[in-house]
Amino acid sequence: MIIPEIKKMSTVEHLQAMEELWDALCHEEHEIESPAWHEEILDKRKKKIESGKAEFISIEELKTKTRQ
Repeated sequence: MIIPEIKKMSTVEHLQAMEELWDALCHEEHEIESPAWHEEILDKRKKKIESGKAEFISIEELKTKTRQ
């Protein structure tokens, strides 16, 4: 599949293609290694939660913030 073909796809077709790609990746025999910075971010977030400094919002609040 090439870029012009992808651009012609509908949203539903885009989502179906993405699902097929994720499914194919899930069945790969080799594991994809996450970059080191992923672990660093997760560690920072975990520490923030454990210290009680993390703030949580609902998905609806998030949607409202992203629309602004």
